[in-house]
Amino acid sequence: MPALAERLNRVSISASVIMTIKARELAAQGIKVISLASGEPDFPTPPHAIEAAHQAALAGETKYPPQDGTKRLKEAVQRKFKRDNNLDYALDEIMVTNGGKQSIFNAFMATIDPGDEVLIPAPFWISYAEMAKVAGGVPVTINCPQNNGFKLRPEDLDAAITPKTKWVMINFPNNPTGAACSRAEMQAIAAVLMKHPHVWIMTDDMYEHLVYDGFEFCTIADVEPRLKDRTLTVNGASKTYAMTGWRIGFCGGPKALIKGMMNMQGQATAGVSTISQAAVAAALDGPQELVRERAEEYRQRRDLVVEMLNAAPGISCHKPEGAFYVFPNIAGCIGKTSKGGRKIETDTDFAMALLEEKYVATVQGTAYGMSPYLRISYATNMENLREACGRIQEFCRELN
Repeated sequence: MPALAERLNRVSISASVIMTIKARELAAQGIKVISLASGEPDFPTPPHAIEAAHQAALAGETKYPPQDGTKRLKEAVQRKFKRDNNLDYALDEIMVTNGGKQSIFNAFMATIDPGDEVLIPAPFWISYAEMAKVAGGVPVTINCPQNNGFKLRPEDLDAAITPKTKWVMINFPNNPTGAACSRAEMQAIAAVLMKHPHVWIMTDDMYEHLVYDGFEFCTIADVEPRLKDRTLTVNGASKTYAMTGWRIGFCGGPKALIKGMMNMQGQATAGVSTISQAAVAAALDGPQELVRERAEEYRQRRDLVVEMLNAAPGISCHKPEGAFYVFPNIAGCIGKTSKGGRKIETDTDFAMALLEEKYVATVQGTAYGMSPYLRISYATNMENLREACGRIQEFCRELN
């Protein structure tokens, strides 16, 4: 067999994908597995978005799409950025991509030269570092400790920036911790970035509408408008509107950057499904009450999960401001042995033993750049969450 590319040796397989696959394999054997590993809303896509897709198909909107997105969706995105984020983008400063992930990938491919550094606050979404490596960059993590609410400290950011820094990633509300930055905290981050004009800024705002207890989301280009000309604001429909399978992301940024990204996308996937674009335009321009109702449901789930995890011996769980994840500390379980005989030396050991013995799928914190933690998604119904957390409590009680 001919050889595969050497670059594959630098790219890891997503830990959340691995755990999801293992959970499905157990479920195929007839075992009742509860998966808290996937970051996917369990709600249905809004009916008016589905109807818009149907009507688009009936109207014959099935031809090759414009490379940067349909005019209808780009105008809806333009209105969304103004309405929700107080950001004014011209249409040639907006691009539609195959999910938010492709926005990030396009940007990296269009800007990173070999050896360029990408600063990533940790814990972080698994794909940031892997995409940076594929583009020839060097991911550099900045530790965001639990005692600071898993938030980025300005002094740590300032110390990490070097002449080789090409991008700084910002993701609040955060995957995997759910941490979110207040406006004052974001202003402090912006003040540091103002000192380093050679650095691009990427803000992944995918969870902006999933915030709780009166928390007010903000994005950095609104907080500090002088950074807008070197900021890429990334968002999408997947989390807010439960449209993960429709594969629509979008971004706003400087015209020259968007043009470069469009060139990269044109040689990879080209345009995005016209039917999906029609659905997302309807979601963005349609009634938004459903978004708030679902956020309240997530808040209730969060409260249940935090309470039950904190009742598990050896686990300490923070209460996040947003997203639909918790990131509990399992340090009190390290060094013990499970009822099934597995020595728990790492958070990976814990996650594997929990899946094999109690049939609850989670993802080890190591995959997100910090241990010993677990990422637990509460994007499932209350019944599943109660049972899963009960199984986790039992697993922890049985450790010795």
